[in-house]
Order: sequence, then C-alpha cells, then structure tokens
Amino acid sequence: MTKSITRRFALQAGAALPLVGILTHQAQAAAQFTYKLATGQAPSHPVNVQAKAASARILEATGGRLQIDVFPAAQLGTDAQLLSQVRLGGVQFINLASSVLATYVPTAGIVNVGFAFNNYDQVWKAMDGELGTFISAQIGKAGLMTVGQSWDNGFRQITSAVKPIKNPADLKNFKIRVPPAPMLTSVFQALGAYPTPIDFSEVYTALQTHLVDGQENPLAIIDTAKLYEVQKYCSLSSHVWDGYWILGNPAAFKALPADIQAIVLKEFNQSALAERQASQELSTSLQTKMAAAGLTFIDVDKPKFRNALSASGFYATWKQKFGDQAWGLLEKTVGQLS
Repeated sequence: MTKSITRRFALQAGAALPLVGILTHQAQAAAQFTYKLATGQAPSHPVNVQAKAASARILEATGGRLQIDVFPAAQLGTDAQLLSQVRLGGVQFINLASSVLATYVPTAGIVNVGFAFNNYDQVWKAMDGELGTFISAQIGKAGLMTVGQSWDNGFRQITSAVKPIKNPADLKNFKIRVPPAPMLTSVFQALGAYPTPIDFSEVYTALQTHLVDGQENPLAIIDTAKLYEVQKYCSLSSHVWDGYWILGNPAAFKALPADIQAIVLKEFNQSALAERQASQELSTSLQTKMAAAGLTFIDVDKPKFRNALSASGFYATWKQKFGDQAWGLLEKTVGQLS
C-alpha cells in the first residue's frame, strides 16, 4: 500500500512539473511590457532586495502586464555603461549613486558635499524636500527621469590597508580609490590625498594588488563586496552621504499606460522607504560583523576634517560651481558651510 501511494504521488508530482513550466511561460508571455532594471550592487544588498520586492508587487498589481526583471552585480555593465544604456533605452531602469550620476548631471553631486550632512534627519529633510525636487528636475532636463524618491547609499567611510586614518594629516599622499565622481575626487584632493577613480567592479582587485592604499564606501558596500578581506582599518568618517536614484528612460516610462505608471511610482516609493530603513539598520549591525572578521574601526575628529576643507577653499569653490540656488537649498537644511 505504501509503495502504491508513494508511486502515485511521484507520478502526480512528475506530471505537475511540466505544467509549472507552462504556467510560468504563459505568465511571462502574457506580460504586455517586459522591462529591465540593472544595478551594480551585490544581490544581497538592500537595493536589490527591495528592487525585487517592488518588481514582484508591480507584476501582481498590474495583473501581469508589466514584468520588471532585476539584474544585479553589474551583470549588464559598469555604472557608466548602464547610464548610457538607460539613456538609449536598451535598459529601461537603472540604480545609480548620486556621486556617479554627477558625471552626467553635475547638480546631482551636491548631496555629496564633504561633511555637509550630520545625520539622517538632515538627509531626508533635504532629499524629500526642496533640494530633492530641484535635483530631480535637473535630471529631467538631462533626458532622464527619477522614478520616485531617493534611496539610501549611506554615509561613506574610509578604509585602509596601510595605516589608520584619524585626522586630515593621515590622508596626505594616501592613494585612495574613489568612484568616477568629481565631488569625491575634490574632497580627497582638498585633504591632501591622491584620489584614484576606479569603477566599482574593479575595486577589490585594486585593493588586493595594492594599486591603491584604501577606498571609501558605505558599510553595506564594504560588507557585500567583502572589501574588509583586503583592508585592515575602517575610519568612521561619514565624510559624504550618498544616495541612489532609480533612473528611468522617459520614453519607456511614457509608453506604459497611466495606471501602470502610477503603480510603478507607488511601489518604487514604498521600496525606497523600506530600503532606507534596511540600509540604516544594516550599517549599525555591520560594525560587529566586520570587526569579528578582523577589520579595526576607528573614530575620527570630524570637525578637523571640515575645518581642513574650509581652509582649502573647498566649500567656496563648490558653491560657485553649483550656484546660489542649489547651494542655498542645501544650506537651508544643513546650515552654513564655510
């Protein structure tokens, strides 16, 4: 009897397998629109977790009409390549850091001004308020569109393989990897370091081979990319806050029916808020995890760094570049920068 029941269940299960494949194929074929969302972050990063969650909700809420496939970990190209692809429409959505977007839309880099934001309260007041609206409009003028609110890339911290970084003097002649971002290059030049722009996909190797002495990134990135394996020290400088934007190809977005557009914005905004919370919670827990893996954490004297930037003319230079309107919106939240 047992063998008969087992055999019958096995036959039923076996017969069901092709049906699952058929149903999945039919669901995909039924999608009126199949779009791509590409990111440079590891699959486990909160960005990709929440992007996939948004995509699943969009598929359900649109009755299967819009399927968004998420491609993490630079599967579809480097940041620069993805920016080109979304402009041309080969990829409909991408996730890009403000610091990298600044190479194409300079105003986007104003959120990366060194030691501008003291905490997340200031960050979200600015990004969900007038400054965020202003940046989004500038992105629109450049032929792209922001799909909902800004996401969190976190406060950036400095890691080193050669020495602890405690004050500005420790950065003198220090070879540090930065993303291809004008603001971050400027910050470290003003502090006496040698900033070296390297695409994120090549950072681990650059550190491993000592092409550079260190790098700077949010803790979530340092963890998911396992950069702590090739670094000894992590200075909690929080020198720059960086955000992510979900960027869309305007023509592809406008091709969607109005009700689907509304669903996309709603669900990506929901995931933006969830990603912000997850990113902050993750950063809090990661210090313990990476310390156990051998990374030494160091507190720094932040006022000294800010004073060094001010003395170098850093703030005055960038105020002139961004213009009074953008700079005024930043200082409206963070106070006077000098």
